Amino acid sequence: MALLRRINWILLTLLTLIVCTILYKRVHRPQQRSSHTGPVPATVPRDVRDEVSEVEGVIPVAICAAQERVGATMATINSVRRNTDASLFFYIITLQDAVQHVKDYIENSALKDIKYKIVEFNPMTLKGKVRPDSTRPELLHPLNFVRFYLPLLVNRHKRVIYLDDDVIVQGDIQDLYQTRLEPGHAAAFASDCELPSTHEMVRSIGMQTTYMGFLDYRKQEVRDLGINPNDCSFNPGVFVADVEEWRRQKITKQLEKWMQQNFRDNLYSSAMAGGVATPPMLIVFYRKYTALQPLWHVRHLGWSPNTHYPEKFLEEAHLLHWNGRFKPWDYPSVHRELWQKWYIPDPTGKFLLVRPNR
Repeated sequence: MALLRRINWILLTLLTLIVCTILYKRVHRPQQRSSHTGPVPATVPRDVRDEVSEVEGVIPVAICAAQERVGATMATINSVRRNTDASLFFYIITLQDAVQHVKDYIENSALKDIKYKIVEFNPMTLKGKVRPDSTRPELLHPLNFVRFYLPLLVNRHKRVIYLDDDVIVQGDIQDLYQTRLEPGHAAAFASDCELPSTHEMVRSIGMQTTYMGFLDYRKQEVRDLGINPNDCSFNPGVFVADVEEWRRQKITKQLEKWMQQNFRDNLYSSAMAGGVATPPMLIVFYRKYTALQPLWHVRHLGWSPNTHYPEKFLEEAHLLHWNGRFKPWDYPSVHRELWQKWYIPDPTGKFLLVRPNR
């Protein structure tokens, strides 16, 4: 009898040790490494296609899709896929209210064969970092800040291309993806001083091309940065990011630091060029980025409804960007025909083009 009790005691002890070991492993399992210490700003719906891992030859492209601009996003995606033979994977980043619209648009149109993942961005990530401003409320849309969190949203790739939704790609996206970044650079942007053929047009419409147009140099905190106000700015609406270098330099934390400081001290406002989403990028990447080939970001097409680029120049451009208030799906706007050739009508009927009455 004593022997039986001893055997039972040994078995109970072993069972207890096994349960404790399992619980310990669950509680202390390794966490995914990330330079961002706050909440991960995305949730992924369970009913979307599986994400691809890093695969040689696959080009990941990140693009946002706001509810009111889903048709614009689809035109950008269509232009990318129609001008390359490369294998593509699209990360379509949106808010909760547009998830189903995006999915229905793709699955019931000519885009149904693309490889993609819908990623839902959590606006609460921006709490305490973005100051309300009624001057240009569209510049405060949560998706304008998605680019700050790119490595957290697209975390299985060493490199990724980010595109704004008011972009049309006319060249082969492989050429952009293969941009050689200089050592220590986490991203490649297009300098605002690298398009000589557009300088006259830019001056005529008052487009800002230097840091003076984005930062308030009346503030001591800005002057203390030591940034020359006459240095050329860059446009963060199109860029190639080295995800690993971005994490190593903790770029997201640096960007959040400047968002929080602006929230407290109002160092720049949406009344200035680029709103509040561009200045943190300009500060963090000051003299620390690789310059893109100029024809990979021909921009300012949305800055004025009255100024046109030379047709030959537009034909040679690899990428067109309607940054500014006047979008090609709206009216008035310029060079609408170059955008509309890639537009796919919304099968749900929610997104409609605005055109003049005839």
